[in-house]
Amino acid sequence: MKSKFRQVALIGKYLTVASGASGASSRHALEDIAHFLHDQGCEVIFEHDTAHNMGIHGYPMLDIAAIGKECDLCLVVGGDGTMLGMGRQLAPYGVPLIGINQGRLGFITDIRFEDFKTALAPMLRGEFEEDHRSLIHASVMRDGRCVFDAQAMNDVVVNRGATSGMVELRVKVDGRFVSNQRADGLIIATPTGSTAYALSAGGPLIHPSIPGWVLVPIAPHTLSNRPIVLSNEAEITIEIVAGRDASANFDMQSLASLLHGDQIVVTRSKHHVRFLHPKGWSYFDTLRQKMHWNEGVVGEGTLKP
Repeated sequence: MKSKFRQVALIGKYLTVASGASGASSRHALEDIAHFLHDQGCEVIFEHDTAHNMGIHGYPMLDIAAIGKECDLCLVVGGDGTMLGMGRQLAPYGVPLIGINQGRLGFITDIRFEDFKTALAPMLRGEFEEDHRSLIHASVMRDGRCVFDAQAMNDVVVNRGATSGMVELRVKVDGRFVSNQRADGLIIATPTGSTAYALSAGGPLIHPSIPGWVLVPIAPHTLSNRPIVLSNEAEITIEIVAGRDASANFDMQSLASLLHGDQIVVTRSKHHVRFLHPKGWSYFDTLRQKMHWNEGVVGEGTLKP
């Protein structure tokens, strides 16, 4: 059957090794995928930097903006970090993304390299599950001016300096005062980011269908400062009250040396990321596999040791 997708872009993480390709380089992995897509009737287009850095020739090349405007589908080959970057950049164009995992965890790049032919063939015919993920829009305001502006797919993190003590942060939701928090920092995470730093800091897992954020303090001075789930319709403002060398990270895009009085304003982005998964995909299957739930328990629907 003819592919549902005519123009398919390939994006890879540079200079990595494909663990599922018997030690073959990412270049060979990408070329294997490109040949398979061509055999399925797709026009294969490489992201410019991927092709240039990998030394791949013989295919059309486009930059990210052109891929967003011209391609029907994008395959991201790498780990979750690669997908986060591509998801942020391609979200405004509405291009669906499929992740082929060459990393370690693979919460959002969920097709193993060694399984890509079996998984992709029916997906290219239109047999897939579609999954939309919300994005955060964040701005740093200083003296009434925006000095930094970014989107985040995972989280916004306000941190203390590496050699300083705690920071004091004033938190407001929709303009209403919530609390002053003394802590090592504060995380605002999307449901996608709830399995990342927020989870390590004691936050809950949030299903991707939940329209919310989770606010998680990092090593709070007062143990009653607990994670809280908020609507993603809310505007969250974090003001730097005290502490030296505080910084803000937006999916690890950093802005160092926040000043006292700076405000990080977080709202829901107007864009979202479209992920495609193999038919029958379940978020709970992903959690069970990646977090090793039920290991050692033998029974129906569980992982066997």
